[in-house]
Amino acid sequence: MPSRNGSVTPLRNATRQIGSPLCDSSRPTESPGNWQHPRLREIKTRQARLVFDASNVKVVVFNGAAVLLLLGLRSFVVANGPPFSVPLLATDFKSLLSGLYSLCFLLPLWNIFVACLPLMRPKDDFSDIALTSEQREILDILPLVMGASDSKLVFKKGIFRLSEERHIPADDAYWTSFWELPESSEDVFSLFSPADIRRTRDNARENLGTLILAVTSRLFILRHHPSFPDPELAPERDALNCIRVITRLLPFVYEKEALQPWEEKFFWGQRRKRTRRAAIASEVLFDESQEAQVRPETVEFEDARPLAEELIDTLIDLLFFSDLTVPAQPQGKPKVSYTIWQSGVGCNVSIPTKKEHESNRCEILRLLLTLCSQSMYMSPSFLPQKGTRALTHICSSPDKQVVLSVLCSLLNTTLKYNPASWRVPYNTLVFKDPKQVLVTYTLQFLLAVLLYPIPEQDGCPTPKNYFRHFLGRLHRPQDFQFIVDGMTRILNQPLQANASYIPGTQSSVRFAPEIIMLFWEITQCNKRFRSFIIDTERAHDFTILVLFYALEYKNDASKHGVVRMCAFLLQTLSVEKNYGINLNKTFEAQETLPPAIRISGFRGTYADFLIQSIFKLITSSQGKLSAIYPALLAVINNIAAYLAGLSAVTCSKIMQLFTSMSSPSFLLANETNHALLQSLLESMNAIVEHQYRKNAEFVYAVLRNRKRFEALRGFTLESGQQEIERRNRRRKEGVSADTLESNSTRSSAEIVQSPLTSSLSRVSTLNNVPEEDATFAVGDDEDDSDDESRPTPAPSSPSENPSRSSSVAPHADDDVPRQLRGGAFEPTGAWIDSWLPELPLHTMLALIRQITALIPRQGLVAESPSSAILHKILSVRLVGVDPSPIRVHTFEWSPMALGWYESLLWGFIFSSEMQVAKGTAGIWNGTHIKLFRVQETAPEGPTLTSPRGAVDAVGSNIVSRIGSINLRGATAASGASVTGSPAARRGPSPSWNA
Repeated sequence: MPSRNGSVTPLRNATRQIGSPLCDSSRPTESPGNWQHPRLREIKTRQARLVFDASNVKVVVFNGAAVLLLLGLRSFVVANGPPFSVPLLATDFKSLLSGLYSLCFLLPLWNIFVACLPLMRPKDDFSDIALTSEQREILDILPLVMGASDSKLVFKKGIFRLSEERHIPADDAYWTSFWELPESSEDVFSLFSPADIRRTRDNARENLGTLILAVTSRLFILRHHPSFPDPELAPERDALNCIRVITRLLPFVYEKEALQPWEEKFFWGQRRKRTRRAAIASEVLFDESQEAQVRPETVEFEDARPLAEELIDTLIDLLFFSDLTVPAQPQGKPKVSYTIWQSGVGCNVSIPTKKEHESNRCEILRLLLTLCSQSMYMSPSFLPQKGTRALTHICSSPDKQVVLSVLCSLLNTTLKYNPASWRVPYNTLVFKDPKQVLVTYTLQFLLAVLLYPIPEQDGCPTPKNYFRHFLGRLHRPQDFQFIVDGMTRILNQPLQANASYIPGTQSSVRFAPEIIMLFWEITQCNKRFRSFIIDTERAHDFTILVLFYALEYKNDASKHGVVRMCAFLLQTLSVEKNYGINLNKTFEAQETLPPAIRISGFRGTYADFLIQSIFKLITSSQGKLSAIYPALLAVINNIAAYLAGLSAVTCSKIMQLFTSMSSPSFLLANETNHALLQSLLESMNAIVEHQYRKNAEFVYAVLRNRKRFEALRGFTLESGQQEIERRNRRRKEGVSADTLESNSTRSSAEIVQSPLTSSLSRVSTLNNVPEEDATFAVGDDEDDSDDESRPTPAPSSPSENPSRSSSVAPHADDDVPRQLRGGAFEPTGAWIDSWLPELPLHTMLALIRQITALIPRQGLVAESPSSAILHKILSVRLVGVDPSPIRVHTFEWSPMALGWYESLLWGFIFSSEMQVAKGTAGIWNGTHIKLFRVQETAPEGPTLTSPRGAVDAVGSNIVSRIGSINLRGATAASGASVTGSPAARRGPSPSWNA
């Protein structure tokens, strides 16, 4: 049918050319195609029944005149009699004439009734026929509004058809309803139920494939349409609905393991698509000139990229598409302009953005996250080895402009967020903050691409993760300052909210754990950033913030993954020499901290605060956080050689840990607990050997506990068992035992090897941070600024020559960790002899032997030493106690550790998406997750906020199986800054062990 302007209208839905984007920007004005709607005849018939035009008026007028004429004739006959006399006329004949008159009278009345029927019929909206908005416009049918319940019913009926009718043709106009009818993501997610999708997936998979091809084809066509987004020619609503439908379907494709071969072939296999010329021939809505039908003799096809690759690249382009997600470009400019969304890293000026642009970004980022979420349907041990094709394609993109634009847009949008000014006053289910929804998606997608370790490919070099690569090459101080300020502003919100009297404000920022994860990622991959935060002493702020979240979440089982991450982050920072030195600065204004982290009567340095907080984490967790005990002790070990002026309280806490860990009940409860004692002894030795004259209080604390050290030297299995029996008798008599000792059996049975540690030595290369005047400066590819290769030990002076000695550590290579067998462990004398001689007791025993000979016994009775005792301690010159090479324990990655880390991130993403009323869609709700265990809990308190503990991202069985992560010690030159190779886990090999 010709359109109103006389030209042939091209087909917008183009359902016949499934999977074929139109790369040519020219829009055809005429087409020789002959396709018409299969129900066009029915549509025209139903339309004709509603038409009241001039012909109907004529029928009414003429038949009305006939009625009047008959009425006049009857009146004349009644008044004047018949025109002729018929006395002999039979009665029956009179009755016949009367009947004929009545018939002649009713006939025009019937004609009038029929002619007026169009005025009496209800309006037909043709909602039972799938029609696009263009088709409705051409046929003069009013557009169908999705807000009406009738149209929603039509959409739902169409969904039923998807599973009930097999092999629906790809050129059926039915498919257009999926992008024409919905008006919002709520329509798609509420009407397209999980049961509908699973029924289609299991009973009519060919229809599921056709639907995905139809909506992706429509999306590709719109992306290349020269007028997109145009409300009439190429509406953005169609593109958004295509995105929503794909987002809705993918999790249910991923969740079924048996569908993996089909999914691999469908999304990542080679395919063929129609050429531009062949596609044009099928792009006509209606063509009534059936006499001139022209069929193309041959259908032309060409090879195309895998569907998933084209979809991902299209979505990346749409993130920077004119008038869709960024401001409209001037005429003649490319539609896709890789403009950074916000000022910050790489950009000094923010582009003006509408709320519609931000909403569209959310829709696109949500689909990108969904494409990458195949990770959720793999086991933690399998994920690092196999990876996900979508993330591999995104992260290995070599286009520097695309990578930097996406990286900086995500990073700046996240870090420009100001919860204090943009937050909804009462963060309940009644409100949703669109800005926070966008920031959540940008942060989560940023972390998904930064954390992803590209798996090794057989016979091929492993591609580089360019997002992580370029993040590691940032080096301008102003960029680092922007990053630090943004993360601090977000992480500080709960601390500031503690002083607020408005209920619900403390939970206003729900992505603080993700910000901590982002901070950890940057410190691992960018050595210049580590240098910046340590040299500017901003590391103090982050230390306090990390300790706050660790202590805040320690009693919440669903947040223990965050606590573990905080411990590992502190371990990453502590490997830097300057970090340990700067901790000796006095910590002021401690009383302004929230109650969860405040230490009553505290006076001391940042080092004092850190050690006392670690003591609180260990002793108040009741063994639930035993998995991170090695990491927490490694933090103390890494900074011990630089500690000066430790307070009496801190020294007392260290000795309490030693007393508990050296107790027979703790040592004999488990075959690996002695490694914790060894780590603590190494820390104490480092303090004495390197900072003896600056830690008189610590020396005094050691002297007061000298019997513990001496007893440990003569420890045997028999003496240990006797001591346990004696303590049990005392406990029955009501005498309390040591804090940690009372829980030694339980906690030690739960202790898990943390990714503590390889220990490597190198000279610090974090000096000379460059500064450039360019707007966006990233180091050249030749600039080795990110930790992509493991550093080699630096040469040391003869006096600092390191001696290679092992910091004994347990392996956890078994499928069932040995720590979980604590109840069945039977210690033997041979087992004790295997580790007792290796305990580093020489320094402590030499110290005790030499100083106790000079100080009378009564001088060691008081809690606090007198000035005379302190002076005497400082005047002693220790003999045979020489500074040993500084031992640093770095964080070491393994495949199991990577599985834990990925599960932690996707657990964050899953739980934040569960609350549909807050602007999210609940993408993965109701699907069968394998990466972590989902556990719903009741809401916290009387508020309307979301339930806490929506997901336990890391079950205890996952953490306890972090294999090949050992407490291995390596020595470094005294005073050297030692670090591992955190970025090595992103390197070519997925076997991340040293």
